[in-house]
Amino acid sequence: MTDAATLSHPSADQRSSVQPELQVRPIGGRVGAEIRGVLLGAELDDTAIDAINAALLKHKVLFFRGQSHLDDAAQEAFAARFGETVAHPTVASLGAGSRLLELDSKHGTRANSWHTDVTFVDAYPKISILRGVVIPPAGGDTVWANTVAAYQHLPQPLRELADTLWAVHSNAYDYAATRSTPATEADLAYREQFTSTLYETEHPVVRVHPETGERSLVLGHFVQRFVGLSQRDSDRLLELFQDHITRLENTVRWRWTQGDVAIWDNRATQHYAVADYADAHRVVRRATVHGDAPVSIDGRTSRTTSRTTRS
Repeated sequence: MTDAATLSHPSADQRSSVQPELQVRPIGGRVGAEIRGVLLGAELDDTAIDAINAALLKHKVLFFRGQSHLDDAAQEAFAARFGETVAHPTVASLGAGSRLLELDSKHGTRANSWHTDVTFVDAYPKISILRGVVIPPAGGDTVWANTVAAYQHLPQPLRELADTLWAVHSNAYDYAATRSTPATEADLAYREQFTSTLYETEHPVVRVHPETGERSLVLGHFVQRFVGLSQRDSDRLLELFQDHITRLENTVRWRWTQGDVAIWDNRATQHYAVADYADAHRVVRRATVHGDAPVSIDGRTSRTTSRTTRS
């Protein structure tokens, strides 16, 4: 895809067939692009949706400023243009009839560690669409890492090792444990909801992207251990691979303003929400699009091995 394409978007008064120029401006050398010249919405024509998807596959994460016209329903309807939208498997959605996940800093939802969304299930989301609702005056950025580039730039012996490994992912992960301050009541309440059903799923460390054929690393903080390795060896090996994934060369950082939208390919990225805004309020809302279970380079498919609902 070139750095400029033609897309349609709705005018302020009515949805029109005007074809303005969409500008794709890369931000990082390996990941991320800001898109200009389009108002997001379900009314975009198929050509527009296809072009956005093509840009997403190339740049892994896309950023759109000036999208304050979107409300919750419009965000979810737009997400549905990319596939079936799904609710979070354990955390309650925003309201009745909605599949949006609200991440509110007042309710213990600061996901300040590197992860790919919901990898504790087998067919985790393929696309996430995040909208800035309440943004702190300073801080609260999000950082993304390109897990395709990370794989491509691994030393050959590490690539060959990664190709053979499988990892157990689980939502028995304590977000609050990564914080330097004690867990609050809100943190504990969120964790209880987050782990209301406990999953364990085995994923290949290297998956083949179903649309591009690229290989990417499937890791992040939901990894509990590597299949066939001790916990001690698993911890060391995970740290080694994560260090390669999150090298600055593989990342892009976004400074949010209210009404911004970020769309990322959850099959080819990890992300980290920086919790550097103290007691300031931050609210973002996420729509997710259903994905397929990863397939390893030798053709095996991820599988959920355990699912236990807590009473």
